[in-house]
Amino acid sequence: MNLLRLPFLVKLTLVVISIIGLGYLLALGQSILAPFFLAFLMAMLFLPIATFMEKRLRFTRSMSTITSVLIMLMILTGLIYFFGSQLSDFSKDIPHLRGQFTSVFEDLQHWVSKTFHVKIDEQFTYLDQGLDKLLSSTGVILGFTFGVFSTGLGFIVFFILFFIFILNYRRLLNNFIVTVFNEKHKASVQEIVNEVRIMTKKYIFGLCLQVIIMSILTSTLLTILGVKYAILLGILTGLLNVIPYLGVCISLLISCFIAFATTTPSTCIYVAIGYICIHIVDGNIVLPFVVGSKVKINALFSFLGILLGEHLWGIAGMFLCIPAIAIIKIIFERVDGLKPWGKLLGEEEKPHKKKKSYKISKNITLKEMD
Repeated sequence: MNLLRLPFLVKLTLVVISIIGLGYLLALGQSILAPFFLAFLMAMLFLPIATFMEKRLRFTRSMSTITSVLIMLMILTGLIYFFGSQLSDFSKDIPHLRGQFTSVFEDLQHWVSKTFHVKIDEQFTYLDQGLDKLLSSTGVILGFTFGVFSTGLGFIVFFILFFIFILNYRRLLNNFIVTVFNEKHKASVQEIVNEVRIMTKKYIFGLCLQVIIMSILTSTLLTILGVKYAILLGILTGLLNVIPYLGVCISLLISCFIAFATTTPSTCIYVAIGYICIHIVDGNIVLPFVVGSKVKINALFSFLGILLGEHLWGIAGMFLCIPAIAIIKIIFERVDGLKPWGKLLGEEEKPHKKKKSYKISKNITLKEMD
């Protein structure tokens, strides 16, 4: 059988057309694909729980799926209740925060004017007006927070239904992926599917653990510094940390803004220094030891993914793009013809680099993950 050899420009043209067509389909199917992909990630996270219930507790597939759904709904209800109560308290304190921020800002203006002999009242008038509009529009804050979970009730309904279907029919989907290929490739395809499933499960679990660790570290820092809404800001920082580089900058600005309005201006400096230290800890300890280095995306494609995700799926796309790129990287690195693309998405490899390890106690040693 003779294979058709196409010129390079023809191949490049076909690749570009395919990418454009895929992007158009992703944008067109946002209302279905976004909850489907989120449901897939959650199904990978709950897969060990469902497997445990089926093998150890002798649950049927339907019972384990229903139990997993109930556990997930309890967690989501708790998070929604927490954010709702915190944002409700925050909205009640907005007039007080606006007055306190205005007072602190005026003191700063007088200090700058007295120290540098510069009249800046007129220059800062538009900032005061912008501040009033920002603090009076609680819908901006609410919309940003709940925009992560999309804007409609249909998103939640589709997400729950897809979660049930993926978890309940996971074996059927696995068999379909394997049997759709040629008979002689079944063994290799099954191996790739198993590796991708294991690595994806580890990555999603590590990502959730990273969010929890970052939330605890940030909440502790802000509580020590006396910043109001420390737990809310900490959890928000943990969630935004899923967005590389950009997320920590957004959470830093929000935390400094609240710290400036509720404490003293000098506290903002301590908050900024604390966030930088936590980010260093996250990049050098939490990420390699909890998430792993094999699924780490380099800064260039992380930034491009964030821009494309926001353009295609809005705020939800900014959060889902990094797990999507990580899964694509895992698949590319296990397919012979796509390995160079997988390496392109990751960090530069250092063959002689030794894995880091920290000895916590006599019997406990923390080792860097693959």
